[in-house]
Amino acid sequence: MEDIKYKRILLKLSGEALAGDNKTGVYADVIGKICDEIKKVVEMGVQVGIVVGGGNFWRGRYGHQMERTTSDYMGMLATAMNGLALQDTLEARGIKTRVQTAIEMRQIAEPYIKRKAIKHLENGRVVIFACGTGNPYFTTDTAAALRAAEIDAEVILLAKTIDGVYSADPKIDKNAIKYDNITYLDILNQDLKVMDSTATSLCKDNSIPLRVFAIEEPENIVKIIKGENIGTTVE
Repeated sequence: MEDIKYKRILLKLSGEALAGDNKTGVYADVIGKICDEIKKVVEMGVQVGIVVGGGNFWRGRYGHQMERTTSDYMGMLATAMNGLALQDTLEARGIKTRVQTAIEMRQIAEPYIKRKAIKHLENGRVVIFACGTGNPYFTTDTAAALRAAEIDAEVILLAKTIDGVYSADPKIDKNAIKYDNITYLDILNQDLKVMDSTATSLCKDNSIPLRVFAIEEPENIVKIIKGENIGTTVE
């Protein structure tokens, strides 16, 4: 086994990350590169759980005239589609994978069971957690924090379209300052849009470190596992 900093991780992927420049759907080249890096991590002996969003298929704002609960459930179904796409792509690379969903759909995935998820991880399988928490009004960021706490993940790797946490949106404010390290309390006090406040508080209360990095360079996943200071560390 190679020298690694973390033995069990929770990787949070947005749905948009799987779409690439297409912005919608799943782009084979993009998801393939991400799964290539996940394969390397698994072969290093790291246990990998993944929470995936569904924004490439459905976002709540699309349903602005729709009842919120219905819109949220549609978003959860979108995460299941992304989970299956990740599973198929990983298994095509020889990586054993299980999809667990917070909403039961037994014909295509296992229902989420904590003990079963941990057993899969210990047996070297990647576990993909889909359908968020299974409840409306909660984001997949909150699902990532919850699942990380439940499976005792040592860190959450939060893949973003920017390379870390900034004092403001660097795409809008050219004077935005990038943080190498920041606390959860500072994120809450400054209202920085890293994760939603529920997810941030859950990570803070359970002392789960967070690494925020750019998914445009998927190799960052391996670099972080090896201990390189990529992106921003939140503790």
